[in-house]
Amino acid sequence: MIPFKPKKKFGQNFLINKNLSTKIASYIDVKNCHSLIEIGPGLGSLTKEIINIDIAEKKFIEIDRDCVDYLQKSITEINGNIINEDFLKIDLNSFKSPMVIVGNFPYNISNQILFKIYENRDIVQSMVGMFQFEVAERICSPKGSKKYGVLSVLIQAYFNVEMKIKIRPNNFYPVPKIDSAVIKIVKNRDHLNCNEKLFKEVVKATFNLRRKKIRNSLKTLNYSQIKFDNPIFDKRPEELGVLEFINLTNLLNNENI
Repeated sequence: MIPFKPKKKFGQNFLINKNLSTKIASYIDVKNCHSLIEIGPGLGSLTKEIINIDIAEKKFIEIDRDCVDYLQKSITEINGNIINEDFLKIDLNSFKSPMVIVGNFPYNISNQILFKIYENRDIVQSMVGMFQFEVAERICSPKGSKKYGVLSVLIQAYFNVEMKIKIRPNNFYPVPKIDSAVIKIVKNRDHLNCNEKLFKEVVKATFNLRRKKIRNSLKTLNYSQIKFDNPIFDKRPEELGVLEFINLTNLLNNENI
């Protein structure tokens, strides 16, 4: 029984399958973490499965006041740890770190959530999250795939990625028109062996013109005068893995000294 009408503006599709909530919770690993942050607990389907996880700090970030009121009444242990704010506007450095982030993420801000995790990669150890299947595929796609893009490279540069389970629409209310999937990412390195600011610029610039060869797309970064004698410049961005993007970044950085 849903106690109120879901709100489209918050992209609400509540998970209503308890068995799935239990399975998703089993993917969470809090080893080496000091806080667990759930984004958008909604009606608490996943929250009930993680509320008793033993960790120094647990916080539940929910933008919808109706959900906050419902959670405070139905899961009393959550009181004092629920935050009625927009996750995208919260400073993650206000929580204990390193942290694990979990949630059935609103589909309309899933890319923004992933970019925020990328920007806070120094304090985010892992994430277990529900996304629309298309986004989950994109994050997990290897080089050479048509779905491989900016977020694929940026997330895979610092995290191991794994699609855990595909979920059909009938497990949610309201029923979405698309499939969903749970992915898990775990940090595998703190820094890249290159200029990391330039790395991000190169990845974004090349995928903005993904059909062009890299020698052409790099002109947007004012590298039109360098010698494009390395074979890597004749490739297109989807042909490069993380290590090749690191090598490309170092080539450009050396040319720019």
